[in-house]
Amino acid sequence: MTEASDSIGIVYQNLKDAGCSEQITEQCMGLVKTGNYSGLLPVLSEYRKALLDTVRLGQKQIDCLDYLIYKIQKAIN
Repeated sequence: MTEASDSIGIVYQNLKDAGCSEQITEQCMGLVKTGNYSGLLPVLSEYRKALLDTVRLGQKQIDCLDYLIYKIQKAIN
């Protein structure tokens, strides 16, 4: 059976692995320790949205580079 402290450690490690800042991690851990999981969900959802925005920006930049590479290759050939 998993101990409560083990569960808290797992949540902490998962937040760190997800790249959460120290501020977000502390906020989330405070909510976990008080058992306020419904309060935790909006914080995690907002962080997920921010990560997704970063991914979308990166994809847009890759698309721009792909287009530039295509145009240069076409001009060379």
